[in-house]
Amino acid sequence: MPAIMHPSSIAAKVERLNSLLAAHAPLVIAYSGGVDSAYLLAAAHAALGERALAVIADSASLPRQALKEALEVAQQIGARVEVVATGELQDERYSSNPVNRCYFCKAELFTKLDTLARERGYAAIAYGENADDMLQPRPGRLAAEQFQVIAPLRDAGLTKSEIRELSRALALPTADAPAQPCLSSRIPHGTPVTIEALAMIERGEALVRSLGFKVFRVRHLALEHETRARVLIAPEEMERIAPVNDVLVAGLRAVGYDHVEIDPAGYHAPGA
Repeated sequence: MPAIMHPSSIAAKVERLNSLLAAHAPLVIAYSGGVDSAYLLAAAHAALGERALAVIADSASLPRQALKEALEVAQQIGARVEVVATGELQDERYSSNPVNRCYFCKAELFTKLDTLARERGYAAIAYGENADDMLQPRPGRLAAEQFQVIAPLRDAGLTKSEIRELSRALALPTADAPAQPCLSSRIPHGTPVTIEALAMIERGEALVRSLGFKVFRVRHLALEHETRARVLIAPEEMERIAPVNDVLVAGLRAVGYDHVEIDPAGYHAPGA
């Protein structure tokens, strides 16, 4: 990968990050293939080499395309990576979809990683929380604290924009990737998360992606007598809906949705 030139403030944070990684080696990285965890893995691989292991949690809430891309990014980095199956969907506390659903997902993941780390002699587990994330309530943070999972990006003071900048310098394909939370996030809290619903969402979003859209969500609304899809497209892409509207609606109906709505307000990322 190319050498990195950082402004002094970012360079100091990167130096702090490298110190944190070295202090906790050998290290397991909770890796999703998103912007933050991909950069964390790249930094850990550069600093620790074979003493860093990426582990991806695989369940029905992870799209197959996302898993494929995450493995490809890890291969580009040159890092070791493994996939472990997680069973959060078998936990009624998760599948009932409470507002703190993410806590039970992270607790399941960290339970698996904690066992792996202990059995193989890893010193710590790290995940990709960044400094900006501290501005938002995140149920998964409690699970991280309970399992003593470290957050080197956050503790080094690296913000999302700085992580994107550093990722560009490393030519990581995730540098400008949009946020991509798990498929369960498309289901309103209180509506059960099922394998069938997740499969519909995954097929629906694959269709939207195939039509050329980059930033979007397919919200899954399970009502008493029908299942609805609410499609949210980024405002800058909204003008492209009209020519493909009929194909989009027909495709989502073929997926199994009884009613399809294109949200006129478009998709706005949280915090935007």
